Amino acid sequence: LDTREVGSFAVADYLVFGGMLVLSAAIGVYKGWTSRDQSGSGHFLTGNRKLTALPVSTSLITTFMTSVTLLTNPVEVYNYGGIFGLLCFSYTVAIFVSSEIFMPFFYRLGFTSIYEYLELRFNRTIRLLGILLFMLQTMLFNGLIIYAPALALNQGAGVDLWGGIISTAIICTIYCTLGGMKAVVWTCVLQVGVMLAGNLSVIIKAVMLQGGVSTVLSDAQEGGRMNFWDFDPNPLRRHTFWTLTIGGVAGWSGIYGTSQAQVQTYISCKSVTHARVAMYINLLGLICIMLSSVFAGFCLYSVYKNCDPLTAGLVSASDQMMPYLVMDIMKGYPGLPGLYFAGVYSGTLSTVSCTINSLTAVTLVDLIKPYTTLSTKHLSILSKGLSKCFFDTELVYSFTQAVVIVSGIIQGPMFGVFTLGVLCPFANSKGVMSGLVSGVLVSLCVCLGALFSPPTPEMTRPLPLTTAGCNFTTKSYSLAEGWQSISYLYFGNVGTLACLIVGVIVSLLTGGWNETVDPKLTFMKEDALTYQLYKFLKDSVTVNDSHLCDTDNSAYRLIHLTS
Repeated sequence: LDTREVGSFAVADYLVFGGMLVLSAAIGVYKGWTSRDQSGSGHFLTGNRKLTALPVSTSLITTFMTSVTLLTNPVEVYNYGGIFGLLCFSYTVAIFVSSEIFMPFFYRLGFTSIYEYLELRFNRTIRLLGILLFMLQTMLFNGLIIYAPALALNQGAGVDLWGGIISTAIICTIYCTLGGMKAVVWTCVLQVGVMLAGNLSVIIKAVMLQGGVSTVLSDAQEGGRMNFWDFDPNPLRRHTFWTLTIGGVAGWSGIYGTSQAQVQTYISCKSVTHARVAMYINLLGLICIMLSSVFAGFCLYSVYKNCDPLTAGLVSASDQMMPYLVMDIMKGYPGLPGLYFAGVYSGTLSTVSCTINSLTAVTLVDLIKPYTTLSTKHLSILSKGLSKCFFDTELVYSFTQAVVIVSGIIQGPMFGVFTLGVLCPFANSKGVMSGLVSGVLVSLCVCLGALFSPPTPEMTRPLPLTTAGCNFTTKSYSLAEGWQSISYLYFGNVGTLACLIVGVIVSLLTGGWNETVDPKLTFMKEDALTYQLYKFLKDSVTVNDSHLCDTDNSAYRLIHLTS
């Protein structure tokens, strides 16, 4: 039997973990108290659009950089190598597209719910279908985000399963319900700090244990984990240069450009400049988190290069690897395991709070406000009640592969819908509806194919692991070969392309060019940063010219008149 012993939670760990929860709740109480005289759903849902770039950028980072990210990204590197870090290229392209096309467009329109746009641009049916898909995806996604880390920490560190779930419910309910958008944003500032501190504590301890950074990198090199450049164009391969740099673009562009949670967050900025700066600070944060995850994966491999915990049966699932590492190498340092797990739960709290706020906004603006004559005060109270109800509902869902499938099916086609509306003036309701249905069906086929016929090891190519250094022997097993499916990183692209191709063709065939569209509902040159820079330079030259004309020097007058 294995004699390796790992630590368990000490009093100091519970104090650190509980301290993070208390501070998160305190921010909600404070923001609720300081804004008690401000009524209206606009204050609750968008902070009256008075927030600055820095706190908003942290909220953008943490909305989709979840606890699952902290638990699984290092394991991806552990199993498949550092090439996973090339996803940073997808982040860069997606943030550029989002910040230069979709962000200024939606900021100019100023809709609390982006689905208001779909009715103005197309029709109410498309708006309602978009809302239905959004609510289904978000509630299932939140179910995964709440349950998965609680389960991993329960099995990996002995943290009580329902204790973790219920504490998440209580804290999120407090600061979402009392403080609204301002509390969500400022709590994210706290939580991103805790996430980084927890991740860094594990990395530093692992590096010290292994004898330095050079040893960790040397182990990664010898174990084949420094595999950054694989240019195989085969789309069935799990991780290559192309799947990571191109495959993630549509998915992340959809998240940052056209998802309700992110749009609602960046339109809460006091100006479009603050919103643009927030987007690019967010990009730096995403890259930093990814690079730290890659190095954490190297540390994980360096520590267990001779004794893989999963193969040895020390953990039952890959998402328990990081909690196991923490409890293994930090068992003599009370408080540090608590800091790491506080960081993991910070990822859960920040993600769930932002998505709950977006669900509340959509329900209030799209499904309640158009059919009622409630006062501003009553709408504010109702929005707070909806925040609590949505969180209670999401606790029903469990960790299931259906969550990932639903997200993959919906995100890509919806990005295609908004792209058609914003960038294609000829797109009409018939084309967009056909494109959306086609995109969902194609994505469904691809996702179900990946679920029921997973790719073979020849396509995923997991790197070699061993249990030769364990103090017991384990029976080896072979992975069952399945159907070679497309890389999961292309799921979003497939849905987006199907929606765009069908949408464009059907729109042109049904007279899309002959329909009149309000120019304000499509991307305008005034939305582009290049136009704003051109206008600024032109105005500057005009001012300088006016100064030349006013001068008494005849030479300057002659130069101006002849130029």
